[in-house]
Amino acid sequence: KSTLLGTLTSTASEAAAYEFTTLTCIPGTLRYKGGKVQVLDLPGIIEGAAQGKGRGREVIAVARNADAILMVLDAGKEGLNRHREILEGELEMVGIRLNQRPPDVTLTRKKTGGIRFASTMKLTKLGPEPEKVAMNI
Repeated sequence: KSTLLGTLTSTASEAAAYEFTTLTCIPGTLRYKGGKVQVLDLPGIIEGAAQGKGRGREVIAVARNADAILMVLDAGKEGLNRHREILEGELEMVGIRLNQRPPDVTLTRKKTGGIRFASTMKLTKLGPEPEKVAMNI
């Protein structure tokens, strides 16, 4: 990840031959078609990160606010380590939906008064009564 960030943004980020070299968020700026895109090299996410293990909550909080997430994995070790499976599971556990469209949620005014709440999928991050949460926003 650090090497990719350095190549794309000319940012100096420590890279080593061992895993989890990056200990803090390293920002860089990618210039693309006259615009600037912020690229962040985040510390690795480990199993249990969603529960706070290994500074996981801090890293996931940054990822939650991202417009795109790029996972960089060691293909030679993927069969043994399950890194992709772990990353996807940890991110999904906190409501980050990878490679999926956002849920279609609609609020419409009823002719008789009040509001109708509809969703195309089960909303798991709004508690047992998502309609009430949506009405209080």
